[in-house]
Amino acid sequence: MTDPTDASTSHRATLPATAAETSPERPWPVRHLSPKIRDYVARLPEVWIEGQVLNAKRWKHMVFLTLRDTDEQMSLKVTVPASQVDALGMPFEDGARVVVHAKPSWWVKNGDLQMAGDAVRAVGLGDLLARIEMLKEALAAEGLFDPERKRPLPLVPRRVGLVCANQGDAEHDVIENAQRRWPAVQFTVRRVTVQGARCVPETTAAIAALDQDPDIDVIVVARGGGSFEDLLPFSDEALVRAAGRCETPLVSAIGHEKDAPLLDLVADYRASTPTDAGKRIVPDAEVERAIVSQAVTDAMAALRARIHREREGLAQFRSRPVLTHPQRMLDPYKEQLAQARESSRRALVTSLDQSQAVIREWGASLRALSPQSTLDRGYSIVRDSSGAVVTDASALSSDASLHIRFADGSADATVTEVH
Repeated sequence: MTDPTDASTSHRATLPATAAETSPERPWPVRHLSPKIRDYVARLPEVWIEGQVLNAKRWKHMVFLTLRDTDEQMSLKVTVPASQVDALGMPFEDGARVVVHAKPSWWVKNGDLQMAGDAVRAVGLGDLLARIEMLKEALAAEGLFDPERKRPLPLVPRRVGLVCANQGDAEHDVIENAQRRWPAVQFTVRRVTVQGARCVPETTAAIAALDQDPDIDVIVVARGGGSFEDLLPFSDEALVRAAGRCETPLVSAIGHEKDAPLLDLVADYRASTPTDAGKRIVPDAEVERAIVSQAVTDAMAALRARIHREREGLAQFRSRPVLTHPQRMLDPYKEQLAQARESSRRALVTSLDQSQAVIREWGASLRALSPQSTLDRGYSIVRDSSGAVVTDASALSSDASLHIRFADGSADATVTEVH
C-alpha cells in the first residue's frame, strides 16, 4: 500500500520551479500559487491611500471597511485599528473621505487582497479646498476658463439636453420654468448619479452623448443643493475637461448661489440654481410677444407719420405758383432770350460793317497796286509769243508776233521794225 505523504511529496517535487515553466500538462495548483502571491505582495512598500469610506464595521479592536475611489468604480478592502478611528473625532460613516496608511497583504486561504492600515486621517475641508484651488489655477493657466472660449446661448433652442439626478427637484425646476416661459421647448433628459464615485463617469458620458446629438442646441447640467463634499465631483478634473471639450453651449446649474464648483467656470453660462437655468435657456414668450406687438405698433405709427409728412409736403408743392402756372417759369428766360437775340443781331451787324470796311480798304489797295490801274491811265502790256512781258525792244525781231493788252480789250500785232 502506497503512503499518501510520499505521493504528495513526489508530486511537489515534479512541479515547475517558475511560472514560465508551467503548461497545461504541468500547472501550478492554487495552494502552490497563493503563497507565492503572498510573498510577492509582502515585498510591496507601505503607502498612503485616499478614498471614501463604505460599509465600515467594527469587530473587537479592528474596523473593517471598503475604501472606494472618489472618481472611478474601484475599491479596496482595508482594516484599521479601532483606536485610530476613535481618535479622528468625527463620524466614521459611508461617504467620509479619509487617508489611510497601509501595507498590502494577501490572504492565502481565500485569495483576497487587503490593506492592513495602521493610521487613518480625515481629509479636511481645508485640504479639499486647497486641492481644488490648485486645480483651478492649473486649468486657468491652460486657458480653459477664458471668456473668449465661451459661446453664446441660442435665442430659442429647439431641444435642450438636461443632465440631472435620477431623483430630485432639479429636473422639475428646469423643465417647469423653461416650459412656463416658452411652452414649445423640448427636452432630452439624461439621468445620472450626481454624487459619489459614479457621478463623474456618468455625467461625463451624458455630456458627450448629448453633445453628439445634432438636435440638441444647449446642454444643462443641473443638481440641487448639497454639502460641499456632495458637490466635489463637479470640481473633478475629468468632468471639467469633458465640459471644456463640449461643442454645444453648456449651462452649469449646480447647487445654490453660494456654491461655485469648477464646472461653473468652464461652462458657457453659470446659472445660480436649476430654476435660474430654466429661465435663462429660453426667452419669455409673453415678453417677446409684447416686444413684437410694441414693434408693430411703433412701425405703424412711424409709417402713418411718414405718409402724413409726405402728404403735407406734396400739398405744399402743389400750392406753389410755379406748379400752378408752370409757364411762368419761362418768363425770365424769354427776356434773356430776347436780349441775347438783340445782342447777337447787333454783334452781327457790327461784325459785317467792320468786315465791309476792311474789304473796301483792301480793294482800294488792290486797285492801287493792280496793273489794271496802270492800263487805265493809257498804258498797255505787250507779251511775246511765249507770253512773256516785253520790256526791251531789242529782244524783238522783225515779224515777231505780239499780244497787246489795253485797259479795255486786247489786240495781236506783228513787228515790222525794231527801233
